Amino acid sequence: MRAMVFHGPGDLRAEELPVPTPGAGEVVLRIDAALTCGTDVKTLRRGHPVMIPRVPTVFGHELAGTVTALGRGVRGIRAGDRLVAANSAPCGECAACVAGRPNLCEDLLFVNGAYAEYIALPARLVARNVVRLGPDLPASRAAFAEPLACALLAVERARVDAGQSVVVLGHGPLGCLLAMVAAARKARVILVGKAGWRFDRVAALDIGECIDAAGSPDVVAEIRARTAGRGGDVTFDATGRPEVWEQAVDAVARGGTVVFFGGCAPGTSITVDTRRLHYEELALLGAFHHTPDTIRQAVDLMESGAVVPDGIVTHRMALGQVPDALALMSRGEALKVLITP
Repeated sequence: MRAMVFHGPGDLRAEELPVPTPGAGEVVLRIDAALTCGTDVKTLRRGHPVMIPRVPTVFGHELAGTVTALGRGVRGIRAGDRLVAANSAPCGECAACVAGRPNLCEDLLFVNGAYAEYIALPARLVARNVVRLGPDLPASRAAFAEPLACALLAVERARVDAGQSVVVLGHGPLGCLLAMVAAARKARVILVGKAGWRFDRVAALDIGECIDAAGSPDVVAEIRARTAGRGGDVTFDATGRPEVWEQAVDAVARGGTVVFFGGCAPGTSITVDTRRLHYEELALLGAFHHTPDTIRQAVDLMESGAVVPDGIVTHRMALGQVPDALALMSRGEALKVLITP
């Protein structure tokens, strides 16, 4: 089979590999659709000791496919089933898992291999974090399950509800997904980005109101002006930039919730107004990854039509064009690229 194999930072090779044979508890999928991700761009640039602890490995982690082979002992799945596979599986036994926070599992098993024709899903993933798809959900949309599940976890952490004002700082793919989930909960969404073709594309999706950060002399003041001076009931950072984390705090209303969704570079820090934090009872939350429950909820949202993320895909490419797709992402010339092996 054809596959794009990561050998280290800056080293992604097209290779011919054997079609995997499933071991006990494993499932082999023919990959019908894969999506690029900003994490792939960063990992290709500098590596990732957690998500890719060993090299070489087949690259990519957002996928949907069709079962072609089953290992011994697999139950509830048949050849021909269409599945979404998450990119991780919790152990189910550590303190975090027992406490109901499997995204913080102390032995989280990460799975890569979306940029290939086939993938063998490990037994733990098959047991805990695959979802069977209905006949009407196309693979190209189903492949959004992993990033959509991350957005769902963040929205649930913030307890976003109908009628709230929700501000999303960052108009990349995950900012869009956060906005879509909040809009599906009947919140008023204000999306902050910078003028350009991506901003125009996102505005055309009609997820919510859009603010051009580059064209505004004071983004926080504009957010407050649009919310009767209060600020957002919930603000999300979806940029991973410390200065925007601070804007998210500055733009939140009294008693509001700030969710730091975008991960900043190691060693960075922010400054917080302790008076506001205390006297206005602000809640500052981190949000990381997803859970088996949010993966299932993501599929349900897409199957019901409550969230339709198709408009975030700006390009479609073949498997051999993955380096080109990631280069487009790196230059800010794509939102999501659909890879069809």
